[in-house]
Amino acid sequence: MRRVHILTTGGTMEKRYVEQNGEMRNTEPQIARCLKLLRLPGLEVTVEQLMNKDSLDMTEADRECIADHVATAVAKGLPVLVTHGTDTMVETGKVVAARLPTLRTPVIFTGAMTPLGIEGSDAMQNLTEALLATQLVQPGVFLSFHGEVFPIGTVRKDREHSRFVSTEAARVATEEPQGRG
Repeated sequence: MRRVHILTTGGTMEKRYVEQNGEMRNTEPQIARCLKLLRLPGLEVTVEQLMNKDSLDMTEADRECIADHVATAVAKGLPVLVTHGTDTMVETGKVVAARLPTLRTPVIFTGAMTPLGIEGSDAMQNLTEALLATQLVQPGVFLSFHGEVFPIGTVRKDREHSRFVSTEAARVATEEPQGRG
């Protein structure tokens, strides 16, 4: 049986509408609800809730905590999926990559732009694709989002288009064209 360990940290994927004050907030974890909706034969999933925060509220101590828990799971030979808010997901992923430069299993970060339960939510899609990525990609730290997988050091959030894009593509696009000889 294949195994994966999920670390939940909050973010939009975990947000719920709070009627009393009319806002979306991180109140209680939603990952168990998401997992119940998926068919995952042959995959044993364990879930560890670390925190339930908007990623803009995360501190360096939170990032170190996440890195510590990733280290514990990968030491057991488990691929790890980290659900995280999109605003600082790349920053946290880079901390994990710096702390664990010689991984033997993949570590995948994912989240959502729109909360589960809201029309057009990308939470289930991203969760499903990230679970698959833990089984397919090479060891290292990656971000899985909207049908793409990026090495963590080569991706950034494109707020204007509500997606993640490769910084490698942006660098190549801005380089001066080579002249003809």
